Amino acid sequence: MWRGLENMVLSQQLTPGMILSVSGKLYRVESAVKVTVTKGGQPFIKSKLRSLDTEKVVEKNFKAGQEVSEVTLEERKLEFLYLEGKSFLFLDVGNLDQVLVASEVIGDKIQFLKEGIELQATFYGKTIFAVELPQFLEIMVAKTHSGEDKGAVAHATKTAVLETGAEIEVPRFIEAGDVIKVDTRNKEYIQRV
Repeated sequence: MWRGLENMVLSQQLTPGMILSVSGKLYRVESAVKVTVTKGGQPFIKSKLRSLDTEKVVEKNFKAGQEVSEVTLEERKLEFLYLEGKSFLFLDVGNLDQVLVASEVIGDKIQFLKEGIELQATFYGKTIFAVELPQFLEIMVAKTHSGEDKGAVAHATKTAVLETGAEIEVPRFIEAGDVIKVDTRNKEYIQRV
């Protein structure tokens, strides 16, 4: 069952990290500050909201006491199957449904996608807003480019092309066919496996 739970909260209850539905679009609250106006003016809540679609930050003011729709997103585990057209086909590990994810949602994470990789996906209803790779993955080196001969440099590296197509810097002793552990967040070599 797909969930996208909504409940109403008052504007003065807004806190960073909350997800709101405003005019049919979803936003994450970045900041919310109560502004008191002098000389009898009505206080209001000044907020900064980040769009879950575009990642752009917008400022929005709410009247004090105004009801706002808070949304609960659902996290699901997906396993990558294969590329289908311009979308990516995943298997929902929880209910075994097949799920298509748009390439815009995958973004540069495509560099580390290979069959069988599991990732976390953030859903609202049947719409996926974000995917998160595991921080560490074990991936085979497809080929290496011999770096310039730097003599006996202690920390000399060379560029390796992984089986997924990503290019990262690795120590000079790494060769094609080696399986290495990679930090997907900062695209760095960790160790040979």
